[in-house]
Amino acid sequence: MRNIFSTTLILSLALTTVAFAEDPTPGKQVEQSLATSDGGSIPYLIYLPKDYSATGEKVPFMLFLHGRGESYGPLHIVTKWGPPRRLEAGEQMKYLVVSPQCPGDSAWNKDDQQKRLLELIAFIERTYHIDEDRVYLTGLSMGGFGTWRLATDHPEMFAAAVPVCGGGDPSKAANLVNLPIWAWHGVADPTVPFQRSVDMVEGIKKAGGTKVRLTSLEHIGHFSWQAAYQSNDLYNWIDKQKISQNK
Repeated sequence: MRNIFSTTLILSLALTTVAFAEDPTPGKQVEQSLATSDGGSIPYLIYLPKDYSATGEKVPFMLFLHGRGESYGPLHIVTKWGPPRRLEAGEQMKYLVVSPQCPGDSAWNKDDQQKRLLELIAFIERTYHIDEDRVYLTGLSMGGFGTWRLATDHPEMFAAAVPVCGGGDPSKAANLVNLPIWAWHGVADPTVPFQRSVDMVEGIKKAGGTKVRLTSLEHIGHFSWQAAYQSNDLYNWIDKQKISQNK
């Protein structure tokens, strides 16, 4: 009887959570979840610009991928770093920002999460008034790895990518020659070696890419994202990038 009661209570709480999920509202960052084709789901935060309108001007779309530490805990923990942190602090942004949460037993650069990310992107693009010429991808640490892989496999989907202290597959660097990329990495990073970003950037340049850059943060360890996402120069650069220019 106790097990039946506990199960019923858990289900009731789960249903209540879904029932009281806040609908996306311009100027706010709220929690959502998307059922995926593999029978699972991908929870995510979504922020609509304060002047967003389904019939107004199309808005740029930014996908942010968190690091490993934010896999453990409630979805709200994703606001710890990066763009969702700035939004949580009350800052307004011009982008529709989507920040999904990766489960602890997988990683953003794994096949299952890459597939879920593609489904999430497709859902956002068909549901909201997105400027499909201005779709931006960024992530830190584990999210940096996810950014490199998603950009490498689907460079035509993005106007620009910003991988922070991540790494990718240099053997596929030629896929990225036309994609504007601004990588950031702390030179003293003990968790993800600085060389991981260097290898990707050099591989792209050797393949003929001219739109890639690397900011090397001297005397900085793994927390290079603090400098990256506070840089107004980064967002000014992002705003200039369009998919139609990536030829």
